[in-house]
Amino acid sequence: MQADTVISTRIDAVSVTVYRAPDRAAGAIDRNWPRGYALVTETRTVDLPQGESVVRFEGVAEGLMPETAILTGMPRGVREKNRDARLLSPAGLVDAYLKRRVTLRRTDRATGKVTEQEAILSAGPTGGVIVRTEQGYEALGCSGLPERMLYPQAPKDLSPRPTLSVIATSDRATRATLQLTYLAEGFDWSASYVADMQGDGSRLDLMAWLTVANGGVTGFADAQLNVIAGQPHRQPRGDQPRASGGPLRLTCWPMDITSTHPRWNLFSVEMPPAMMAGGAQEIVVTGQRATRAVFSPMAVAAPPPPAPVVAEQEDLGDLKFYRVPVSVTVAASSQKQVALLRQPGVKVERLYAATVSGALDAGESRPMTLRLRLQNRKDDGLGLPMPSGRVAVFEQVDDMRLLAGEADIGDKAADERIDYDLAESADVRIAVRPTGSTRERPDWTIALSNARPFDVTAEVTIPHDIEPRPKDMERRGNAWIWRVTVPANGKADLTYTRRLPR
Repeated sequence: MQADTVISTRIDAVSVTVYRAPDRAAGAIDRNWPRGYALVTETRTVDLPQGESVVRFEGVAEGLMPETAILTGMPRGVREKNRDARLLSPAGLVDAYLKRRVTLRRTDRATGKVTEQEAILSAGPTGGVIVRTEQGYEALGCSGLPERMLYPQAPKDLSPRPTLSVIATSDRATRATLQLTYLAEGFDWSASYVADMQGDGSRLDLMAWLTVANGGVTGFADAQLNVIAGQPHRQPRGDQPRASGGPLRLTCWPMDITSTHPRWNLFSVEMPPAMMAGGAQEIVVTGQRATRAVFSPMAVAAPPPPAPVVAEQEDLGDLKFYRVPVSVTVAASSQKQVALLRQPGVKVERLYAATVSGALDAGESRPMTLRLRLQNRKDDGLGLPMPSGRVAVFEQVDDMRLLAGEADIGDKAADERIDYDLAESADVRIAVRPTGSTRERPDWTIALSNARPFDVTAEVTIPHDIEPRPKDMERRGNAWIWRVTVPANGKADLTYTRRLPR
């Protein structure tokens, strides 16, 4: 007796927790297929018949890892589970009809005459489609005429959406509330920071955005969205087959338009319109879609703005867990942005930095790097875990808000130092040269010059031991840190002896 089939297409509730790509660090998200993953928990309601049945969960994530799927709520558990990766799509149809007969329809551009002929699909869909007709073999889309293939019917084994099927048994007909939990590839997230320097340069207003990417064909509406900062240990997984769905890419014939043979899958970004406008400290993300204002002579006062939505941070062991406090839609093949933090008036130190390097110690002057330093502590206006990401620093010049530079930062815990290395300065320079030394006792001189009309703080990292051991320098790891104030239009020097290993 054949088992009944139960199809579940509706998700009652869903939670999506996204983990960053393990090896991406602070680089950009892979738009073609994000390299992170997500823990997806779906709640569904199904009507189970008595006896054995095949339950098909349609609309699961495209990158679902079937070995991680856990299903609870079945009366007698699950006997078998399968991931149906063959999708109903142009490429999926070609794959399903290989070595089978189809109808080839062509339209003459000049006369509009439509002709049909039988053909056999010989190869495809990867790299193009080859068909065999009475005239021989030819590549689809290379005749110069608009053409398409007609199929007798949609194969039964093609699913319109990614599907997980299970075989289950119930003692009686019943309505069951099920919870399906699984890991899925094709997700990622990153943090983007916007820092606006205040007028005197001693403080900045810091705003951070959380960008979540879903590279799959399945979207999740009204989801509880969370992200995890940090790198939990995860065993490497071998390459897995992607779902067979997707568009056909026929590139052998030049086309004037892209609607017939699209070359790119556009990766949309949901970004608040005011993201890069002036006054980033006033930006909020709300649970409503932004609308374009329309002038009306009968316009009434706008309602008060909704409360800002900012992700809430919690601890998860040694990891950091960020929860978006409202339901959001994680759309297919798209990115979603939500406010991560908003910290006005953060104390910042401006200095110029350089490192003594053997490759550069030839006595020639080179520019130092403008560095902004934040101390991640509550007394300085922060004291929060800071996920790795990229920061854009803006300064106000007259009435213009200008980009001063960008920098990447790693994960930072509370009370850690955060450095933004923005740009090289032609006005503040360093030269390192040997001075009257011997092979056994090499002496070096560090010469700093400041062409700016005000004093600057310089910080030079000396990555080797100094003799005698300095008492007025900070020891940072295996290096010594020389900090000095270089006067306006002035210079500062340091001569030291390098202690060689014995």
